Amino acid sequence: MKKRLLFVDDEPMVLNGLRRSLHGMRQAWDMQFVESAEAALQALEKEPYDAIISDMRMPSMDGADLLDQVKQRYPDTVRMILSGQASRGALFRSIAPAHQFLSKPCDPQELTNRLSQAFAMRDLLSNQSVKMVVSRLRSLPSLPALYEEVMAQMHSEEPSFAQIARIISRDVGMATKILQLANSAFMGTSGRVSSLLQALTLIGLDNVRTLVLSVNVFSQFDGNARVAANLPCLWDHSVAVSKLAQQIAAAENCPKALLEECFTAGLLHDLGKLVLMAEFPKECLEVYAAKSDTRANVERERIGCTHAEVGAYLMSIWGLPFPLAHAVAFHHHPSETAETKFSPLTAVHAADAIASETDPSPLIHDIALDQPYVSRLGLSERESVWRGLYKEAPSLLARTT
Repeated sequence: MKKRLLFVDDEPMVLNGLRRSLHGMRQAWDMQFVESAEAALQALEKEPYDAIISDMRMPSMDGADLLDQVKQRYPDTVRMILSGQASRGALFRSIAPAHQFLSKPCDPQELTNRLSQAFAMRDLLSNQSVKMVVSRLRSLPSLPALYEEVMAQMHSEEPSFAQIARIISRDVGMATKILQLANSAFMGTSGRVSSLLQALTLIGLDNVRTLVLSVNVFSQFDGNARVAANLPCLWDHSVAVSKLAQQIAAAENCPKALLEECFTAGLLHDLGKLVLMAEFPKECLEVYAAKSDTRANVERERIGCTHAEVGAYLMSIWGLPFPLAHAVAFHHHPSETAETKFSPLTAVHAADAIASETDPSPLIHDIALDQPYVSRLGLSERESVWRGLYKEAPSLLARTT
């Protein structure tokens, strides 16, 4: 069945250009083109669309506001921003409602790949097995209030480390964990870091919000005896994967924003394990006793879905950016996506596979490098470079506890 796409732009010439460039996709897509946000909402009221691709800068209602309304009214519709220019403030406002961002002029193949990935994620997150498992959970990790405050400070015109330190200092447990991380071999510190402000400066502003989120998620399981014994190895592995994923992305000359996404996705890639261990301890024991190459199948058989799917579902509930949920959802089997170039998924999958090989915990040994996927991206020769990054960074092997 054809996918139904709705394109929105207030410039008729741009829409005509899209019609011409996407003419070859008519066999796969049923495309509608409208010149305003209001017209788009009217079209959506009449019949459903699989995806909406909107310009950012439009009069009356811009792309961020349009997609926010689409998110509320038609949550199953894939939402994309297609824009040549946008203010910093507008881009920040579109982070929550948009699944993907594309630049003008848009390459048809790039749009095809992005939409294929988005549809795959949408289908995964609408999977009834995943929803059923999540609905059975007695409690779910939630976004901390401090995370919202930190985000607000970071999005201010002049973010202040001092102000962020004051916000975090109100949560003793979180402040302690961040100090612990700053003093670990992971950060390569030579002296003793005793100041929260100094710790945040060392860690870096780009990674602070990720740490606030991930520390809170892990801390919510501290009192759960079923999970507590496994928290140290899961945290250490997550930290190692996040840093290695960031280094792999840097080695591939990725932009700064992608480096941050790799770090975040690495820290949260095994979030689903925490949740499943808390709620299905008996089943998880059986899962982790299975051979590494069959664990995903055992998870589906014994629980109904995988930890990767549960983690991605939670991230979507929190409204985190699409590339992060996508990386978490497919970090074990990236070949199931339509990706053709390096992404946060690539970095996290490679980092997880490499770091898992030497980790002594059986909880971690559940992944191997997806060689067909790496080959498809034309990156097979880069594997030795990525492994070298891990070997040259003994800090990634050290426990942070």
